[in-house]
Amino acid sequence: MLQTMSQAFIRTLREDPADAEVASHKLLVRAGYIRRAAPGVYTWLPLGLRTLRKIEAIVREEMDTISQEVLFPALLPAEPYKATGRWDDYGPTLFKLTDRKDADYLLAPTHEEMFTLLVKDLYSSYKDLPVSIYQIQTKYRDEARPRAGVIRGREFVMKDSYSFDIDDAGLEASYQAHRAVYQRIFQRLGLEYVIVNAMSGAMGGSHSEEFLHPSPIGEDTFVRTDGGYAANAEAVTTPVPADVDASGVGPAREVDTPDAPTIETLVDFVNAEYPRSDGRAWTAADTLKNVVVALTHPGGERELLVVGIPGDRDVDMRRLEAAVAPAEVEMATDADFAAHPELVRGYIGPAAIGPNSPARRAERDADGNEVPTGSVRYLLDPRVVPGTAWVTGANAPQRHVLDLVAGRDFTADGTIEAAEIREGDPAPDGSGPLHLARGIELGHIFALGRKYARALDLTVLDENGKSRIVTMGSYGIGVTRALAALAESNHDEQGLAWPIQVAPYQVQVLATGKDDAVFEAAADLAGALDEAGVEVLYDDRRKVSAGVKFKDAELLGMPYIVVVGRDLAKEGTVEIRDRRSGERTSVPVAQAAERVRELVQAALAGEDAARE
Repeated sequence: MLQTMSQAFIRTLREDPADAEVASHKLLVRAGYIRRAAPGVYTWLPLGLRTLRKIEAIVREEMDTISQEVLFPALLPAEPYKATGRWDDYGPTLFKLTDRKDADYLLAPTHEEMFTLLVKDLYSSYKDLPVSIYQIQTKYRDEARPRAGVIRGREFVMKDSYSFDIDDAGLEASYQAHRAVYQRIFQRLGLEYVIVNAMSGAMGGSHSEEFLHPSPIGEDTFVRTDGGYAANAEAVTTPVPADVDASGVGPAREVDTPDAPTIETLVDFVNAEYPRSDGRAWTAADTLKNVVVALTHPGGERELLVVGIPGDRDVDMRRLEAAVAPAEVEMATDADFAAHPELVRGYIGPAAIGPNSPARRAERDADGNEVPTGSVRYLLDPRVVPGTAWVTGANAPQRHVLDLVAGRDFTADGTIEAAEIREGDPAPDGSGPLHLARGIELGHIFALGRKYARALDLTVLDENGKSRIVTMGSYGIGVTRALAALAESNHDEQGLAWPIQVAPYQVQVLATGKDDAVFEAAADLAGALDEAGVEVLYDDRRKVSAGVKFKDAELLGMPYIVVVGRDLAKEGTVEIRDRRSGERTSVPVAQAAERVRELVQAALAGEDAARE
């Protein structure tokens, strides 16, 4: 049915919303696709909903080739999530509620437990496997910092699917099938993507990959090499250097370092007062920075942790969070330091923490084994290998230690990947230097293994009649996030410029001017296109100026704009504008419908080619 602007539920805005920071957020609100209902929560208006449904349709068409669709409720009982531990592991991001009978419920952030229980309820034999089922459903997460409109919200639409196999070989086949389908989906949507190795986090599993859309406004930092390595920065492992021969390094020496609480001031001071014997200048890379953070574990326990990294790098909080998940991380507070007076801000050194702590060394059982104490745990960057010598804090105000050798003078409780990744760092697979970029996460696929099946007792009888735990895969696509990514990568200064496969309408017809003949010709053209199966939005507003109509059409972003105006009377022509390329063509009004139909069919044929 032909949609007219005079009857459409569309209101455009000339000014950017005050809370919008990125282009997609600004334009989706200004063009009347979404409206803010609460922080991180949006109402989908007709134009936005049409675009969202088109994205869902592409996802559904491809998923139907390997999976079957179901639909779970968004309101779920707490018991399955308690059984898997995620009732606590999700922490404050989980929306929890209690019904009138004091039973616990949650608004689902994801549905692994429910999919697992559904298969457990219906299947019992290896002959039932493999099976894959999926849904497109609204999810809820209490994001601390919702941002960028629908890129990171508290309510969002997600496609999640799950595979169930009898063994690891079956899981690998299911994983690869989903991986291939994801590639087809993003190709059809016209979204550039990079597949990167990723951290499994609270989801668990043996390995996972993310599909990232390169974008300067993306929240994820990822790395690539010319040799083919690609990974989310959180998943990058540091190539561990060989141990160093420290036989020529003299004993550690504690020195006064007045007014040197920062790495920069420390380096300047030791170069001036304690020059190196080899003639090389001290640099920040020679210092060992010890950063104190507080972990809050799922059960509520708070733990202090000191992370030691070379002083020329900073801690990357996202890498740190990934390394200690599901614990939450924050910088240590004044109260934390007050409870641990051995931690002297600006001068923390290994001697007071971890295995080196006097309290830790003193507390041993009869067999000489360490007894847990209140001493702070200490984890080191992998670059701090035995034999490396460092300048670091002496655990006393305005004092540092020179030539403190790892392995000889101090040890740690282990290593941790928490330091920032830099442009040019070596790739862990030896494929060359890393190149950094940012991206929007579109999808994530996990080889879950047996974590959820074991927790929820999902088993089947194998060919020998023995009980086997089912192995699972989990695969998600952020549908609303894909829409935002499309808006982010398909706009100009005037507004949106949708690819034809997701545009709410394929053509917008404008009647400009006041002559009845213009409106009659525009209505006839719009009607003819509608009858030919072209999706048309007809701007029939009589009291709106041509300038406003042009601005609205450019803002809304339909692939083709047909202008019926002054050229109709003068030359009997109308103008066809390609919103994406900017190309303009004048055609006789009698030929306009056929010409526009051909353009639309040619554009759709390109989408069909992507499907194949």
